[in-house]
Amino acid sequence: MTASPSHDSAWLQQAIDTIREARAQGQSIRIEGHGSKAFYGPPSSDESKLLSTQGHQGIVDYDPTELVVVAKSGTPIIELEQTLDASGQMLAFEPPRFNGQGTVGGMMATGLSGPRRMSAGAAKDFVLGMTVLDAQATPLRYGGTVMKNVAGYDLSRLNTGAMGTMGLIVDVSLKVLPKPPADETLVFEMSAQDSIDTANRWAGQPLPMVATVWRDGRFYIRLAGAVAAVTAAIQKLGGEKLSQASAHSLWQGLRDHADNFFKLNPANPTVALWRLSVPSVAPLSNQFAEPQLIEWGGALRWIQTDAPADRIRQIARAAGGHATLFRSVLPETRRSQGVFSEISPALMKIHQRLKREIDPDTLFNPGRLYPGL
Repeated sequence: MTASPSHDSAWLQQAIDTIREARAQGQSIRIEGHGSKAFYGPPSSDESKLLSTQGHQGIVDYDPTELVVVAKSGTPIIELEQTLDASGQMLAFEPPRFNGQGTVGGMMATGLSGPRRMSAGAAKDFVLGMTVLDAQATPLRYGGTVMKNVAGYDLSRLNTGAMGTMGLIVDVSLKVLPKPPADETLVFEMSAQDSIDTANRWAGQPLPMVATVWRDGRFYIRLAGAVAAVTAAIQKLGGEKLSQASAHSLWQGLRDHADNFFKLNPANPTVALWRLSVPSVAPLSNQFAEPQLIEWGGALRWIQTDAPADRIRQIARAAGGHATLFRSVLPETRRSQGVFSEISPALMKIHQRLKREIDPDTLFNPGRLYPGL
């Protein structure tokens, strides 16, 4: 299926005018949907010109038989999912919706995925194409909606996780999947390290395991797929089966970061929420006294701590991964300690070259990914 263009001409013209005005005035642009992820990434400059996608909502094209949907960037994720649900389909990577305020554009800009990431893949794996306004306010299409590819890059993937630094996302073409007929959750009493070992052992078996989480001495495993496969897995693994209501509350709370673990205490501003991405088999670090929450079969480890950023990143590197300062009480913490782990000088040069070619005036969301980009 080829996606048709977005027809919201009034919003598109306003966006074009904003980009041209900012460029003429030497201003930068702050791209924002509903502001649900303003906490994530280095703080934006208050002097930037706001370019909002709120007025740009709706489904451009959707054919359930093709498993492809095209949605405008300001479309709330929950509205997109309601459309998909009516046809028994879903966004398999379960992007966080942040109290219903998350949008399709923000979903792509951050590249965040939910509990099913361990089995379904990441947000970038489901992007087929994208329409983007570049620094000259020219609409360009890439990937599954190709009209012209000026730079020769796959910008649909480059924009996923780029924090809006590569242009203004206008619409996105996404691959969707059918909802599984069976979805059950088992829970086991075990230690954090045992949960990591168990998850990796079970991952090597033909089990319909789509998500896992360990917290507070309990290991939860989500099984989804054909009824026969899920039933057989339950009989083989044992454990306690959660009610559908309890399982739904658990996984949605994790997905949308509504779970209490993700909430910081304003009275203790030195404590921040860190996200450690490491190999799933990496042993649990004994350098943290604080409670952890472990997802993705051991590959995603969350921790609330007041430990210095350098120490946390060193622990993540020693485990073969990296650490992200996901949320802090004070914006200044993100500015002073940095949000994303440093990348190698060679990789930074590639980022800088891409930025120069796509956004030579550093117009879009400067500094929201790395300083100087």
